[in-house]
Amino acid sequence: MNRIARLTLLIWLALSHFTITAAAPYRPSTDGQVLEQLRINAADPVAREIRTLRNRLAEDPQNLAVAVQLATRYIERNRADGDPRHLGHAQAILSPWWNESAPPPAILLLRAAIRQHAHEFDAALADLDAALQAQPASAQGWLTKAAILQVQARYDDARRACQPLARVTARYVLLTCLGDIAGLTGQAAASQALFQGLLEQPQISGRERLWLSTILAELAARAGNSSLAERYFTEALKVGTRDQYLLGAYADFLLDQGRARDVLSLLQHEAKIDGLLLRLTLAEHALGLAATADHVASLAARFAAGRERGAAAHAREEARFELVLRHNPQQALPLAQANWTIQREPADARILLESALASGNRQAAQPVLDWLDRNHVEDLHLRQLARQLQDRHR
Repeated sequence: MNRIARLTLLIWLALSHFTITAAAPYRPSTDGQVLEQLRINAADPVAREIRTLRNRLAEDPQNLAVAVQLATRYIERNRADGDPRHLGHAQAILSPWWNESAPPPAILLLRAAIRQHAHEFDAALADLDAALQAQPASAQGWLTKAAILQVQARYDDARRACQPLARVTARYVLLTCLGDIAGLTGQAAASQALFQGLLEQPQISGRERLWLSTILAELAARAGNSSLAERYFTEALKVGTRDQYLLGAYADFLLDQGRARDVLSLLQHEAKIDGLLLRLTLAEHALGLAATADHVASLAARFAAGRERGAAAHAREEARFELVLRHNPQQALPLAQANWTIQREPADARILLESALASGNRQAAQPVLDWLDRNHVEDLHLRQLARQLQDRHR
């Protein structure tokens, strides 16, 4: 599961609302060239759309607009179920343009989205800068850039990336871009009021309702208002759209509330996604269930396979795995530190603070402590961990 909270939510909103324009078409080298093969569930309306787009692409391989639309659907599919194969399909569709020195802006935008999933943030930002130079009115480009900068804790840069949205799209998109940053930088109350106002608009879509409710639930959870967080999580789930990020965020909230059995009910059919299997196993561990051992072994194998592939996207989850399930803070700490060099969101801060506390290494936690104070981060769990570290080393 891709764990970049606001990045995945904001990019999903961008992909859902903004049309990507195409440029020069791709011409296959032979008539028999296979562009893609995938088994499709005919009962799934999104799958039917994908099949239709694939057929259109096969009939008209020069239609870049169809290729871009199809790749976008696969990226959205990954957003829903966390299956990395969807990103592989998207990249395969874009392969004719992938390594070009100056691909069309549409390709640059999608390549950036795929690269950010692999935590290749600098490469993604370079793609976005090139795309925005060619198409400065691209709302998707500015929104995606702001989201990546936010994940890197470059908040001033992220705000500057939000500003062009005032000229190129609806005002509420600008407000959500800025409000999301505000929620992490000492303005949680204003951010909550903004998102609540947007949630009350009658014209918002189901996807937007899920997105806003999830953000509000996390704001409430960070403030320690568990009843309000529960309410918003419930509203998000009621939308009925399967969303792997929502499932992970709600499971984390339930684990913090000591509601491990509720996590079992929530995630009992979600073991295919690494991040959700981790949370399911944490719940089983808390309850002392026999299934824990098998799931720990499965997670260990998955993390090992990821390391062999050179993947960096699972460092946060692996640190949590080592700390809580293997009781190995000395192994968890360097993983959490490596993760912090790449992404800096509350969950990244938390696993580093917890690992440093368990290891008795306050110095390792100093970058997070500085981040908390510099940005006036309002997060009950993080502040409690910071106090524990400070008390222990007086």
